[in-house]
Amino acid sequence: MFSNSLVELDRAHLVHPVASYRGHERMGVRILKNAKGATVTDAAGHRLIDGFAGLWCVNAGYGQESLIEAATRQLSELPYATGYFSLGSEPAIRLAAELAERAPGDLNHVYFTLGGSDAVDSTVRFIRYYWNANGKPEKDQFISLGHGYHGSSTVGAGLTALPAFHAGFGLPFDWQHKIPSHYVYRNPVGTDPSAIIAASLKALEAKIAEVGGAERVAAFFAEPIQGSGGVLVPPAGWLRAVRKLCQDKDILFVADEVITGFGRTGPLFACEEDGVVPDLMTVAKGLTSGYVPMGAVFMSHKVYDVIADRAGENAVGHGYTYSAHPVCAAVGLEALRLYEGGLLDNGRRAGARLMAGLESLKDHSLVGDVRGRGMLAAVELVVDKERKTPLPTTAEPARRIFDRAWDNGLIIRAFPQGVLGYAPPLCCTDAEIDAIVAATRKTLDQTLADKDVRQAMA
Repeated sequence: MFSNSLVELDRAHLVHPVASYRGHERMGVRILKNAKGATVTDAAGHRLIDGFAGLWCVNAGYGQESLIEAATRQLSELPYATGYFSLGSEPAIRLAAELAERAPGDLNHVYFTLGGSDAVDSTVRFIRYYWNANGKPEKDQFISLGHGYHGSSTVGAGLTALPAFHAGFGLPFDWQHKIPSHYVYRNPVGTDPSAIIAASLKALEAKIAEVGGAERVAAFFAEPIQGSGGVLVPPAGWLRAVRKLCQDKDILFVADEVITGFGRTGPLFACEEDGVVPDLMTVAKGLTSGYVPMGAVFMSHKVYDVIADRAGENAVGHGYTYSAHPVCAAVGLEALRLYEGGLLDNGRRAGARLMAGLESLKDHSLVGDVRGRGMLAAVELVVDKERKTPLPTTAEPARRIFDRAWDNGLIIRAFPQGVLGYAPPLCCTDAEIDAIVAATRKTLDQTLADKDVRQAMA
């Protein structure tokens, strides 16, 4: 009765993110009750391995007592401190310093937000201020990648290249442009890394020329691995090549590490694997392992100094009430300690096991591609391997595959195009990784038996 009443209250009042409102009303909510490690339990007592770490974010796993204690201590001591009026708190100051010490290159200045979307918005504001301060207000065009995701705020959703975030919202703005993704599995130039890199550089050069030349382009945004676009892993050297082109043309390069940061791909930041130092970098999600909301923008010396010198004694008019929140910062400090105290190492081992397990599914009739890095992976399903034909829309891949996996005790991300996304907590054991792979194979077998899928394969 209690659960049923919650379902009805949810239908009546709670607006869910990125959902069909009417569809959600019809199906009702699945209520999660508790969680520990990599396992969650719903209100009916059904236990599942969370193969998606909430929303790519519970990197440390659930029920980490030290994270809970850090938040509790800070709530008792100082539950809030504004960063306005030159005020601050010890946890926020120490977290900024610890992050700056570990960030690539000269990304030594940290502005705290409450998540990835407002971190992206903040970068746009900082970038505009930077070019105005440099006497180049005409550099007001922004470029990002097809299949990219940079949040769902008004500005970030325009940089995002997923149609659902544009339809009905009047986006993207006319100053927001896209070039094709590197998408190795479906790239028109084939799968050769050098050809894909060359094609991306050519596309970026063409887009720069199309919008009026480098003197008009403010910044280029890219995820080291594209997450919500289907976990698209670029060829080795791609990120470095694109960053160099931006540098040569005096275009700021922004690495969006909201998904890839804090051990998701192995190291603390995915940029490290490519030897790339961006001009700005956004993080969130794993920053606090999702326990409390927090994001951040890292700024290079170059960007920070131009903004600071231009403002002089005047205020830089950008701020949030909850920026540098002391409770969030306290959790972030403890999460960092956990990552470096063994979770990063465990994530690397578990990630290698996850990738090997998913690779073993390539013999399945529906598996067209397996890709990933560390604890970030995807399996792309097709009904014809030679032609790479996607699952038919009549098979409702997003809903049916998610439902089957759920019934099999596994939470994954089921994308509408028939891609299965994985981002388990870094604390996963070998047994849990093996269970993820086994539940996936069972889900694939059930999907193969789907009449809509069988008809498409006929």
